Amino acid sequence: MKKFILGAVGAAIIALTAPVSTSFAADWAIDKAAAPLKGTKIKVLFLDRPGYRAIIKLLPEFETKTGIKVEYEIVPYENAREKQVLNFTAKGDLTMALVDLVWIGEFAESGWIVPVENFTKDAAITDPNLNLKGFFPLLLDAFGSWDGKVYGLPFDNYSGLMFYNQCMLKEAGFDKPPQTWDELKNVYGPKLTKPEKKQYAYALQSLRGETQSADSFMRFLWPFGGTLLTKDFKSNLNSKASQDGLKFRQDLMKYMPPGVVAYDHNEAVNALAQGQVAMITEWSAFYGTLTDPKTSKLGDCLGVAPEPKGPAGRLPALGGFSLAVASQASPAQQKASWIFNQWATSDAIAKQYVEAGGVSGRMAIYKDPAIQAKYKYVKPMVESWQQGVPEFRPRFPAWSSITEVVAEFGSKIMLGETTVEQGTKEISTRMESILSKEGYYDGKKKKLQ
Repeated sequence: MKKFILGAVGAAIIALTAPVSTSFAADWAIDKAAAPLKGTKIKVLFLDRPGYRAIIKLLPEFETKTGIKVEYEIVPYENAREKQVLNFTAKGDLTMALVDLVWIGEFAESGWIVPVENFTKDAAITDPNLNLKGFFPLLLDAFGSWDGKVYGLPFDNYSGLMFYNQCMLKEAGFDKPPQTWDELKNVYGPKLTKPEKKQYAYALQSLRGETQSADSFMRFLWPFGGTLLTKDFKSNLNSKASQDGLKFRQDLMKYMPPGVVAYDHNEAVNALAQGQVAMITEWSAFYGTLTDPKTSKLGDCLGVAPEPKGPAGRLPALGGFSLAVASQASPAQQKASWIFNQWATSDAIAKQYVEAGGVSGRMAIYKDPAIQAKYKYVKPMVESWQQGVPEFRPRFPAWSSITEVVAEFGSKIMLGETTVEQGTKEISTRMESILSKEGYYDGKKKKLQ
């Protein structure tokens, strides 16, 4: 099983962080760097999520300092990839790309985004405090890098965490959350599940679509020692470890609410927020929803911990984005977009960004004792980012087709419409057909994910 290792990307980071002369560094300022670009308009897509609302709050500061006008359109996640692909193929007006973990391969291989090295060699527009090594290495690799090159800077990143109702656990005789998946199912599950009261131990967001494939199906592969693919890009779903993980998911369903296969993120979060379930494993970005008295009844009962360990260790879900410069932008727009991307992901505004509701990919901000004390999610999230699997979901272009297959049969497995063995066999056959057509078996494409 592959865990994060700083290899080719690490070398790229070292090359991109060559020291800037002391005199130039002392003279560099964002307003001076942007002066020749004053009045330039740049454009990006944002999502209706806390991290984007946070950066929107801070935008007036950036625009005042730089004279650069940032235009943004807020779109649902489900439409974000398609909207950007159409814009890039039609040579449209986006000057930046919002790059999801699973889009980085497609965007880089299609030539839609520009490597960071194209800008770091220009000292006039590159902040000497850019400090790529200040990002969590796992995040820079997973969200911003492809085939040994850095393209984007981590922005609005998430980790899978366990959110739980401390009061419900205490009433059941527990003074801490489960440390392992086995403990959750066999020790906590029976005591916390009370169907007559419509209370359940756990809810797993499993709605057909990316939620099923990435947030449900994959969550029970990696920690159990399974993987989607072997090194030669053949299906690994029929391995004992992969089968064990998916069968465990089926066994765990007896402690979940009826209809959980139709739960998206909001339904799972709401089930915990309203006291219907005791535990969920969800994105760190939902912390704000669970602490807001307008959307949650939890109050001081909210607890946050890392996701449980499986037989292969603690390998939580990994999600989020990076900001990259679009190749279709004019030279001036590219420079202005690069200045914005640096600012939006910088150490300099990290505290403001976090306090406005965002999640920074920078390491330094989370060492602040005040931040640690104020936000319960910080310590478990930082712990989860110490190691992980960049390809928790494959990042290659073929994922957009494979995810539909995984979602279809992953849902059928959970609903009992097919067995784990039959469902994974069908996924394997269809997935390998897709990869064959994509050119992964005849040498046309590198086996990168």
